[in-house]
Amino acid sequence: MVQLEHLTAPVDAVVARMRALDAALPPRDGVAVFNRVYLAVTEEVDRRLDAGEFPDPRAATALDVRFAERYLAAVDAAAADRRPPACWRPLFQFRRHPGVRPLQFALAGINAHIGHDLALAVVDACRTLDCEPADLEDEFDRVGDLLVSLEERIREDLMPGPDLFQIADPLTHLLGSWSLERARDATWAAARALWALRHCADVAEGFTERLDAAVGFAGRMLLTPLAD
Repeated sequence: MVQLEHLTAPVDAVVARMRALDAALPPRDGVAVFNRVYLAVTEEVDRRLDAGEFPDPRAATALDVRFAERYLAAVDAAAADRRPPACWRPLFQFRRHPGVRPLQFALAGINAHIGHDLALAVVDACRTLDCEPADLEDEFDRVGDLLVSLEERIREDLMPGPDLFQIADPLTHLLGSWSLERARDATWAAARALWALRHCADVAEGFTERLDAAVGFAGRMLLTPLAD
């Protein structure tokens, strides 16, 4: 048990950080909306680690923590008036826009975190563990499956009710253009490509910049303001 507690301590630390953000941010703030979603995911990963549900808890912990650190680094950059990665900029720019709905904030954050951060987190974890991406595929799939299972609940919880069809109709159309499953598949391909390019710094940097920009563009579309 001491060893398991040692492994999960870094996850507990990022959970504590997200809980502090949840307490500090206004509930309607777009970053707060995403933070609540991501906090639920990270708490569930922590619970499953404690329950021994990951075959390789060390790998799962490394991936989960490297993943969370990229989101928290973006939060810190924005708070210090530095530019966060392009994938996160739309969420920070539109976080208080009255025409953007909570579901849009939630999915724009998921888009940034899955589409960009997760690919880089796989590479970070491989370096930490001195392993190949293939060695993390089970953990990647388990975390991805958890996100997919939560996405449906998020959509149900945050979609406007039947009295707001004038919002729900364009919102349904807009969000139907984005798929977490497709984003996860693209992320795994990007992670493998980045790992293959790890000894070609210039090429890897260019690939990462283009990935960041493309995910940021998708996030900007997800945050299209809707009329009341």
